[in-house]
Amino acid sequence: MCENCGDLTHIVDANGMSRRGLVLGGATLMAGAALVAVSGEANAQSRSTTVAAAAIRPFPVRAWGNDSATSPITVRQIMRRAIGPNDVHLDVLYCGICHSDIHQNRDDTPSQRTTFPVVTGHEIIGRVRAIGSAVTKFKVGDIGGVGAMVDSCGTCKQCLAGREMNCEKGATFTYNTPDKISGGMTSGGYSEGIVVAEHFVLRISPGVNLAATAPLLCAGITTFSPMQHWELEAGQRVGVIGLGGLGHVAVKLAASRGADVTIFTTSPGKVADAQRLGAREAVLWSDTVAMKRLAGQFDLLISTVPQPYPMQPFIDVLGLDGTLVNVGVIDGLQDINGLSLIFSRKSVAGSVIGGIPETQALLDYCALRNITADIELVRTNQIDEAMNRMLNKNVRYRFVIDMAAA
Repeated sequence: MCENCGDLTHIVDANGMSRRGLVLGGATLMAGAALVAVSGEANAQSRSTTVAAAAIRPFPVRAWGNDSATSPITVRQIMRRAIGPNDVHLDVLYCGICHSDIHQNRDDTPSQRTTFPVVTGHEIIGRVRAIGSAVTKFKVGDIGGVGAMVDSCGTCKQCLAGREMNCEKGATFTYNTPDKISGGMTSGGYSEGIVVAEHFVLRISPGVNLAATAPLLCAGITTFSPMQHWELEAGQRVGVIGLGGLGHVAVKLAASRGADVTIFTTSPGKVADAQRLGAREAVLWSDTVAMKRLAGQFDLLISTVPQPYPMQPFIDVLGLDGTLVNVGVIDGLQDINGLSLIFSRKSVAGSVIGGIPETQALLDYCALRNITADIELVRTNQIDEAMNRMLNKNVRYRFVIDMAAA
């Protein structure tokens, strides 16, 4: 809670504040019911568990966010809620930078306005620091992951079916969403710690590359879910439109299912990566000869491009009963000829992440097959630079923030 105004969501400038200072400050808030906690003084790999008192008040952590669409991302202090019986407190180790984060930090999507100040990040890998008394899935020291959701009603038809993102009462997303527990707006994983209900924390298999696993919590499930829903099978032909953070993971996942994969990209420099990632072919959008050659060939197209673009050339490469699934463009699908859909019973569809059971299935699937994202690690003071590089398509293929390098 802000000592000046009493607002749980008030973000306080923490420039110059040390990590140890915040940890010690948060320690004074601990009192109340029993909780399992980990010593903050020990090395992360050898921490011993102790029985401590639960945080009955919100506590401060350092975070990185911005105050307006044009202001830089800077360090500040935010408050995390008291740890309830069903909550898990994670020390954030890594957090991927998703294109959705850029949209929110820069408030450039009319249908999803940003409430400032904002702390983004929803590809979170962390170590369990403390658990509530009713938590059964995790113990202190375990590794957990948090994706794009942190809450839902848990009782509606969609929640009971494991589709929490479609909660009939409205899912609570990891950032820039009204927080039904603490009030204000949720704050994401560009922070040193986060408290999340156990149901929304994913198990991370031992031995995986933690930093490279982080993007699976959004980029992975966003591209895995349509493959599941449209039942992509071995031998089918699938095209991935856009070779970025989502697209390169989509190629790996589709190839692992035995599909015949083609990448469609605007970047000549990425063509050479096609075979390494598992695609048979890479085609430039500007190659009209190749696009005509591929007409009517594809069972499924997954469009990962985050900005509107003319879609008809890709509708043309769909085969009979084929589907183009948009997982990237938020506003304004462009240039689709209705007649071309009618005669070949083609479909244009959309998909967004997946529920908790499906996300856990993805993580387990990838762990068994050693599927991770191709990443570049950055420090917290490089977030703005990384976002600018993403917009300039200068990343292969996902930035991940190393929170220990703060």
